[in-house]
Amino acid sequence: MGNVKLLDCTLRDGGYYNSWDFDISLVQEYLKAMHEISVDYVELGLRGFNKQGFKGACAYTTDNFINSLIIPVGLKIGVMVNASDLVKFEGGLEVALSQLFVPATESPVSLVRIACHVHEFEEALPAATWLKSHGYTVGFNLMQIADRSEVEIKKLASAAHNSPIDVLYFADSLGSLNPDSTANIIKIIREVWHGPLGIHTHDNMGYALANSMRAIEEGVTWIDGTVTGMGRGPGNAKTEYLAIEMEDYRNVESNITQLMKLIERYFRPLQNRCGWGTNTYYYLAGKFGIHPTYIQEMLSDSRYIEEDILAVIDYLKLEGGKKFSINTLEAARNFYKGEPTGTWKPKDIISGREVLIIGNGPNIVKHRYALEEYIRNKRPYVIALNTQSHISAELINIRAACHPVRILADSSLHASLPHPLVIPASMLSESIIKAFNGKDLLDFGISIHENTFKFESNFSVLPNSLVLSYALAIATSGNALRILLAGFDGYGADDPRTSEVNNLLSQFTQVPNTPPIVSITPTQYKISTSSVYAF
Repeated sequence: MGNVKLLDCTLRDGGYYNSWDFDISLVQEYLKAMHEISVDYVELGLRGFNKQGFKGACAYTTDNFINSLIIPVGLKIGVMVNASDLVKFEGGLEVALSQLFVPATESPVSLVRIACHVHEFEEALPAATWLKSHGYTVGFNLMQIADRSEVEIKKLASAAHNSPIDVLYFADSLGSLNPDSTANIIKIIREVWHGPLGIHTHDNMGYALANSMRAIEEGVTWIDGTVTGMGRGPGNAKTEYLAIEMEDYRNVESNITQLMKLIERYFRPLQNRCGWGTNTYYYLAGKFGIHPTYIQEMLSDSRYIEEDILAVIDYLKLEGGKKFSINTLEAARNFYKGEPTGTWKPKDIISGREVLIIGNGPNIVKHRYALEEYIRNKRPYVIALNTQSHISAELINIRAACHPVRILADSSLHASLPHPLVIPASMLSESIIKAFNGKDLLDFGISIHENTFKFESNFSVLPNSLVLSYALAIATSGNALRILLAGFDGYGADDPRTSEVNNLLSQFTQVPNTPPIVSITPTQYKISTSSVYAF
């Protein structure tokens, strides 16, 4: 087992968080720390042609940049190239490589890894011949292999067998493997590929370290890690853990003092700021084979509340989410598909009346007495959103909810509340409807189309699935005289949710014949305001 190699790719994989812009002093301390724990290879970054937007030195990892560093004796340097950069290069693969690499005898780089999706693998394989002829150690990193059939995996391994690759890697790209499934993939590859084998694990389900160690037991001799697991989304196997666990396999000394100081001084604060590491959402993504970038994008966007994230996961596990697409993400958030249907017509109750929509902002509590007096004196039709309970129950006419996950999560509370609940009942699953145990449900349909408001007697077409959009539609389809808002305080000028609601309100007010809309408690939104005390 003395030939097991540890590769750290922190600056390459972690660079997605800071555009590969690491301080030189940090890079130098990091290299010393890697030497102290006897890392065999450091993959300093990427090498490619993408020049859009600012990126730091580790996005290109040129020989000039590497030569400016003090590399500890015995520590070997690697870079990664995306296969797509090679196979799509206008002049051809060999021309691309000749622009990226000089002969290895003239370069500080000794290892080049090619990261390939399955469909790129065979087309990119000639790169191995070119790189070997120029003196480099060559690795090919197969991504998203976990869901491939045994026949497909053997075909890929066979193609690798006929190419001068030094190490064939496979990546648990979606973090969906466990130790047994990891061992099974290794067994399948080994039936065809007999050269060195490597693994790059992700920690969606907390198995990154266990999968790496099981891989070693199954004969894998190249193992990846990153400091604190730094990497997109849930991150990777932690180098500090691997260094400890692999000591007996590698017959090397591992002094982690320098690394632990570096973690506490730099990587831990960066992790707190950027938020890599596994959580329940990443676990679900791993379990259902969903690309972790979906989770990462939602967690970094405050528009996505818990219910949104769970609804997107439910959507992607059925529709497929192995390849990330921002368009798919937006479609998944707007989960209502098909033609809208409904049986309840709000016009029968609301027509000609003033509608008061109650949100959940702190100003509801602050101005509760005045709001309740207004409701008693003026008798508006009151719609409370979700389970808002700051206003006396007897003053609320109906509640509105439209988010399937939120509806299900609140079903027991809704069942105990005395008000009829307006939901798109006929568009929800039977299991959700059953959770209400016979509660009075008013079925008002919904359909989502970007930048669109349309109001019919028993359904609406909305630009998004916000419950405020739904309540505005109920009031408008009901032919309300005027719409008052209370408890819509806003989230702050820099919060994207504020922009989203402002866009919603702007679109709504531009639709012909919609009721005028006024906030009667303080709000940050760009709408007309008055005071509940003025009436």
